[in-house]
Amino acid sequence: MRFFANANFDFIGKRVLGYTLSGILLTASLAAIFVRGLQYGIDFRGGSELVVAFGEPVSVIDARTVLSQALGSEPQARLFGSSGELQIRTTDTEVNLLTEQVTRALTAAFPGNSVQVVKTDVIGPVFAQDMQEAAKMATLFSLLVISIYIFIRFRTFIFAVSVLATLIHDMIIIIGLFTLLNGVLPFNMDIDQVLIGAFLTIIGYSLNDTIVVFDRIRENRLIHKEISWVEIVNRSINQTMSRTVVTSLTTFMVVAVLFLFGGAVLKGFSFALMIGIALGTYSTIFISCPMLVDMRKQKQAEMPRKKAEIRSKRVTVRGIEG
Repeated sequence: MRFFANANFDFIGKRVLGYTLSGILLTASLAAIFVRGLQYGIDFRGGSELVVAFGEPVSVIDARTVLSQALGSEPQARLFGSSGELQIRTTDTEVNLLTEQVTRALTAAFPGNSVQVVKTDVIGPVFAQDMQEAAKMATLFSLLVISIYIFIRFRTFIFAVSVLATLIHDMIIIIGLFTLLNGVLPFNMDIDQVLIGAFLTIIGYSLNDTIVVFDRIRENRLIHKEISWVEIVNRSINQTMSRTVVTSLTTFMVVAVLFLFGGAVLKGFSFALMIGIALGTYSTIFISCPMLVDMRKQKQAEMPRKKAEIRSKRVTVRGIEG
C-alpha cells in the first residue's frame, strides 16, 4: 500500500459531501423502514419454516401461486441453496398440518416431480416476542457500554458522542437496505437472530477501526500542539489510511468468499458483513472524525459565552453581598 504511505487527502475539508451522502442514505433507509416496516423473520414474529426438495427445479413464482391458493394467504417462498430446493415461510405455527398441505398442493401442481419436506422449524409467538425484545436489549446495551468505554478511554464526551452517532448511522442504513431489498435479492434478508449477530459483529469492527484513528488523533494532539485541530484530525486519518484500507480489503475478501461459497443459510449474514465493513470504513473517515471537528468547534464557540455568564453571575453576587 505504498500509494497511502504519504497520503495527504483533505477529508475534513470534504466533510460536507460525506454529511450529504449520509443524509441521503439515512433518509432513504428511514423511508423504507416506515413504508415497508421491519421485515422480521420467524425468529422474531413466530411461524413455521419448511425447506422442500424437488426432484427437478421448479419456478418459485408458480410454487408461490400454488401455495397461496392452498394456504389461503401468500407465504414467503424463495430458492434455498439450489434450484431444486425451496424455502417456504409462513406465520402458521401448526407445522404438521402445514407440511401436509404444502406437500399435497405441490405434488398436485407438479406431477411427476418428487416433493419432500427435508426441514421444518416452528417458533411460537410468545417466544418470538421474547427473542425480539432480547435482541433489542442486547443491541442497545452494547451501544451503551461502548459509549461509556470511549468516554473513559478518551476522557471527553465528544469522542463518545461521535462513536455512538456513527454506530447508529451504520445500523439504520443497513436495516434500511435489508428492508428495501427484502424479496428482491434471491436469499433471506429478514431480520432474525443471524442478522442481529451480524449487527453486533459490525459494531465491533466499526468500533475497532474508529479507535485506531482516535488513538492517532490523541497522539498527534500531544506531539503537535502548534497545529490546528482540523489539521490534527486530517493528518491522523491519512496516517492510518494504509492500515484501514489493508484491514478492510482483507476482511471484505474473506467475507466475500463466505458469501459466494458459504451456502444459502449464510448469505444474509455475510451480505450484512460486507455492507458493514464498507460502511464502517466510510463512516469512520467521513462521519466520526468530521463530527469531532464540528463538535469541538461548537464547544470552543460556547466557551466565551459560558465564561461571560459566569463572570456576570459573580459580579451580581458580589453586588448583592456589597
